[in-house]
Amino acid sequence: MTGHDYRSVAARIRQEVPELERVAQRASRAWALASRDSDDLLVDAAALNMHGFYAGLERIFTVVAERIDASLPGGPNWHQDLLRQMTAEMPGVRTAVLSPSLFPALDRYRGFCHVVRNVYAYVLDPRLMAVLVDDLPETCECVRVQLAVFADTLEAIAEAAGD
Repeated sequence: MTGHDYRSVAARIRQEVPELERVAQRASRAWALASRDSDDLLVDAAALNMHGFYAGLERIFTVVAERIDASLPGGPNWHQDLLRQMTAEMPGVRTAVLSPSLFPALDRYRGFCHVVRNVYAYVLDPRLMAVLVDDLPETCECVRVQLAVFADTLEAIAEAAGD
């Protein structure tokens, strides 16, 4: 692993974070409109954007797993295993990408993504969606801060490597 690799991953994280914020905001806006108008299509839009939020996180996680950890989970539970991997420190390789305390919240979004991918939109549970949408701004802010710290750490590693 070279300093260039660490810098490249840090740059990718910094590129993705504004997109995560954008889809989180879109989910909240769609949900607010759906709540006022009882429009199923707006519920679908909120669901799609919440899916996009976690899918964007998973893109970051995959880059970290492949390029830094050199270990991408497999098997039927790989999505959850990948999230767990990102909340773990890898001594001698990297710090935790996100704090373990974020695991339960992000695992709910991961599970919701699975539902969105595997059922018809009209089957989505609006009570579950309400909780997820309500929690999304705070969760997104925690993720943003922690990913920025992680990207800073990667750049510091690259600087120390002298590459």
